[in-house]
Amino acid sequence: MKLTDKLELPCGVSLPNRLAKSAMSENMASSDHIPGPEFPRAYQAWVDGGTGLIITGNVMVDSRHRGEPNNVVIEEGLDNHEQLKQWASVSKKSDSQIWVQLNHPGKQTPKYLTPEPVGPSAIPLAPPLDAMFNQCRELKDEEIKDIISRFAHAAEVCKQVGFDGVQIHGAHGYLVSQFLSPRHNKREDHWGGTPEKRMNFVLEVYQAMREKVGGNYPIGIKINSADFSKGGFTPEEAIEVAKKLSESGIDLIELSGGSYEKPAMTGVKVKESTAKREAYFLEYAEAIKQVAKCPVMVTGGFRTGEFMREALDNGSLDLIGLARPLCLNPNMSKQLLNGEPVNSEVRQLTSGIKAIDKVFPLEIIWYTMQIHRLGQGLPPKPKAGVYGTIFKSALEVGLQSLKRNRM
Repeated sequence: MKLTDKLELPCGVSLPNRLAKSAMSENMASSDHIPGPEFPRAYQAWVDGGTGLIITGNVMVDSRHRGEPNNVVIEEGLDNHEQLKQWASVSKKSDSQIWVQLNHPGKQTPKYLTPEPVGPSAIPLAPPLDAMFNQCRELKDEEIKDIISRFAHAAEVCKQVGFDGVQIHGAHGYLVSQFLSPRHNKREDHWGGTPEKRMNFVLEVYQAMREKVGGNYPIGIKINSADFSKGGFTPEEAIEVAKKLSESGIDLIELSGGSYEKPAMTGVKVKESTAKREAYFLEYAEAIKQVAKCPVMVTGGFRTGEFMREALDNGSLDLIGLARPLCLNPNMSKQLLNGEPVNSEVRQLTSGIKAIDKVFPLEIIWYTMQIHRLGQGLPPKPKAGVYGTIFKSALEVGLQSLKRNRM
């Protein structure tokens, strides 16, 4: 396989090449959850840069439960369809496709945003994160069914406004991931108690979405290869989930790993052997490729064109997922497709203070600010320092918390 090869999906849609932009939270919607002109501007940079599949940052399905203050939301009664159409239209004059990642954060919503988070079970996040997130409560059966219908409604809206596909966020410790994890899901009903029952939530989310959008519209999912935490979602369970989803008709499985508690997706504390071969989750993809009837995408760690081509040639995956590298170089895909030598400038970020690094999501916020630059029509700043990011984020959190307390 070559980077320039098309990729046929089970629904009949083709992707123009083997490069994808994985989801990265933009966190730049208006206070009423509407995507402004910054969104088309940023995504135009990635479309112009030649990336075949461009997956948006997580769009929430419930305005009461958001991962960040400035997330886009799609839900009934929220009039933002015209702005969504403008965002979706960016891909229409190219072969690139834009898919919307749909998400519910579950317990992973900051305390200044959500007084009472929800989850499959009333289990708090581990210290020190428990200081930043309120204690969650267990979802009732009717609430679970409401969330499923919200995912379905959001998928239907995405198709109506012109997006090319959707992706379920089932990784990184958010709600779908929480249902799959035996550490976070202690239920003994239809939604938990065995690995099979812990799959019911994601399978019913997928089926409800498929009923709304039809059989020829792409639906993908991002799942963890593992949670990398004691008692969490295991690689063996990931294989079974991938097998069941692909049998159900999912069009693309993206593999990542980790959560807020164990942020493996950022490359923190990866083994030396993994770092040398770049891709963090490639070994898990090789196992899932054996059972999946749909293409498999891996995101995390890819830095050089040489290794990307090698991974494709070996048949370890079908699609290369790039996230942070495309924040720093939106034209990276075009350079790769043209056969140019490419080596990403992505580097591990640290404040130099362990206590701050433990609780502050520096990797996420620093790269989010690079997306904000693209949204403003400015080039990325790969050499930008980290302390400005920490100060600005702390100020924004303080203001958001103050606003919340005054409501």
